[in-house]
Amino acid sequence: MSRTRFSEFEVIPAVDVQDGEVVQLVGGERGTGKRYGAPVEAASNWIDAGARTLHLVDLDGAFEGERANADAIEAVVDAVDEGIGLQLGGGIRTADDARGLLDAGIDRVILGTAAVENPEVVEEISGTHPGSVVVGLDAKEGEVVVSGWTEGTGLDPAEAAARYEELGAGAVLFTNVDVEGRLSGIDREAVSSVVDAVEIPVIASGGVASVDDVVALKEAGAAAVVVGTALYEGEFTLREAQAAADAV
Repeated sequence: MSRTRFSEFEVIPAVDVQDGEVVQLVGGERGTGKRYGAPVEAASNWIDAGARTLHLVDLDGAFEGERANADAIEAVVDAVDEGIGLQLGGGIRTADDARGLLDAGIDRVILGTAAVENPEVVEEISGTHPGSVVVGLDAKEGEVVVSGWTEGTGLDPAEAAARYEELGAGAVLFTNVDVEGRLSGIDREAVSSVVDAVEIPVIASGGVASVDDVVALKEAGAAAVVVGTALYEGEFTLREAQAAADAV
């Protein structure tokens, strides 16, 4: 199944995993996380709440450069129905890593650091699994950052997005780290600039605090939005957010 092309706008719950548990970080910084229990339980709850796609992140993998929560992620893959889209990022560094995950049931792999350090890996994976690569562009103060949001690259997110589209990326995940996990609202202009630079879907992430933020991202042209802290903290429900977006 390929669900890279979003047929309609989706609100996607985040299942970020650190030390085998669901965690939401503030501003992408280690040690700021609040824990929300077992990944399989969280995934099941979001599916019951109407999720059509789950956003999985191996946080330890993102920071350490190699996947560290494989068992927890595999348990989620095994637990969910094949009709649920799964996208995974964090510690995926090689084409072989990506292909193994795609063959094991992940629908989309998210490449951040690997894509910046070796852009050709996007083309390499897309050659055997077309449309399966989501390039994760995480931005701090308007600059793409890598290695768990710790290192600047000097890249402009919109320019980088256009380059990866040329290399075969199926979608872009744009995360505004400045507002990540803070429940402080989104930066619509930053998202719009990336949307305007490409034809492929842009998945927005970071700062969503209200249903109005979700609607604003759809209006900005995003194909989907990943929501973490706001959903876990009960600021609104998944069904409320999806219904509001569908009504636009």
